[in-house]
Amino acid sequence: MANVFNCSVLELPKIHNRAGNITVLDHADSIIPFEIKRIYYLFDVPGGESRGGHAHKNLHQIIIAASGSFDVILDDGKIKRSIVLNRPNYGLYVPPGIWRDLENFSSGSVLLVMASENYDENDYIRDYEDYKIFKSR
Repeated sequence: MANVFNCSVLELPKIHNRAGNITVLDHADSIIPFEIKRIYYLFDVPGGESRGGHAHKNLHQIIIAASGSFDVILDDGKIKRSIVLNRPNYGLYVPPGIWRDLENFSSGSVLLVMASENYDENDYIRDYEDYKIFKSR
């Protein structure tokens, strides 16, 4: 089973240009440890709100602060670890089996997620007590 130390911050390639930087990612990149099947983003999160509050059974994710900043609280049922994301050329890899909470969104922040699977409600664990049972198997 995955633990919080299996989660890692990846430096994504950044192409410098005086007119603005660009980061390009595709399946051929060895940086992304899975095939990207879904991309989504969160924005306009009201101050003081949190998101996440779940784990996935099979889904791998890369979480990126495309704009602004936020905290990702990782929890493997035994250890918690907090990661601040605040640069668009860094992404946090989260393997299956890790509970995540997203907090402290700055004004105007945009959270971008690249996922290994299409949406499947059955892959979510949304109750922390159920999560602890899942982790004890």
